Amino acid sequence: MNGILSDIVIVAILAVAVFFGIRNMIRHAKGEGDCCGGGSGVRLMKPKKLDKVIATKTIYIEGMFCDNCSGRVHNALNSIDGVNAKVLRSKGRATVKLGKEVSDETLKKAITDLGYTVNGVEKCDHL
Repeated sequence: MNGILSDIVIVAILAVAVFFGIRNMIRHAKGEGDCCGGGSGVRLMKPKKLDKVIATKTIYIEGMFCDNCSGRVHNALNSIDGVNAKVLRSKGRATVKLGKEVSDETLKKAITDLGYTVNGVEKCDHL
């Protein structure tokens, strides 16, 4: 009888742990999780208004799981002189308008320094 009671307690503890794990996983998948610095949210930096756009690039980014992630990438890219960036977490990419020459390596470094992976940078033909 004592063994059955301890088994029930263990199963109950595991059930509670699984419940909270699944709940947090669902929140995380919806972009409501507390990854990358907490659920406090990142204040988005206002993108710079560019006098002239000399190039547009699409950067493919892996590892952004929540709005906080995309906000961090948004701020990192928009802190680069001559860059106006819009990050789309749901599509795993950032669209970057350049007002001056900025190397792909500079753009990649701003993202990889945050811990995300850049899967490619593609120059857009249209302006």
